[in-house]
Amino acid sequence: MNSLGFFELMGFGPLGWGPALLKAACMTLAIAGTGYIIGATLGTLLAWAKISGRRSLRIMAETYTTVLRGIPDLLVIYLFYFGGSLALTKIAKLFGHDGFVDLPGFAAGSIAIGIVSAAQHTEVFRGAYRAVSAGEIEAAQAVGMGRLLMFRRILLPLVARHALPGMGNVWQITLKESALVSVTGVVELVRQAQIAAGSTREPFYFFFAAAILFLVITSLSGLVLGRAERYFNRGVRR
Repeated sequence: MNSLGFFELMGFGPLGWGPALLKAACMTLAIAGTGYIIGATLGTLLAWAKISGRRSLRIMAETYTTVLRGIPDLLVIYLFYFGGSLALTKIAKLFGHDGFVDLPGFAAGSIAIGIVSAAQHTEVFRGAYRAVSAGEIEAAQAVGMGRLLMFRRILLPLVARHALPGMGNVWQITLKESALVSVTGVVELVRQAQIAAGSTREPFYFFFAAAILFLVITSLSGLVLGRAERYFNRGVRR
């Protein structure tokens, strides 16, 4: 059993794992942030498809959200990672490359998480749009606002106001789902804790430290999202 204490193991000295854990925490943030942006972008398009009034687009979007919400997230990551690697290998063969081509773990994990979170973003954005009062849109049209001006001055702020709480929840889920990306070989926070625990035989210390770091990240994220909500709710009577 390692004789070093908790603070020595988590420190920045020659035997400390602090730098490795912080680097892994940054990787976790990078994966979650990239996946979240992909999910929000794709979710916006899917939400538009659901409310566009076109039956074909609505069916496509509903099929997407039903499938992605029904498959375990870890399975989606596996399918995307191995399927993407297989596709890259076949494409490489067309250009004369005979070896196997791996899809980079960071790219595979981030895109897979983004694809999963897109299904959640879709429902958040669709619900936020439906929550906007038709009277406010009619009032904007009555004063002669064009579509672009109405979107920027009326629709976007109102949708953002209704969507932010849900977006915050999706961010917290995405952040925790980043731990699944270790199956692609990426050393994020949980994987680094596993490596350190195996090396020092102090699993409790390192998993506890990983939990604390996740809690710090989620708490700071909550503060930022709270400020954003207050900004978009300015002038709203409660």
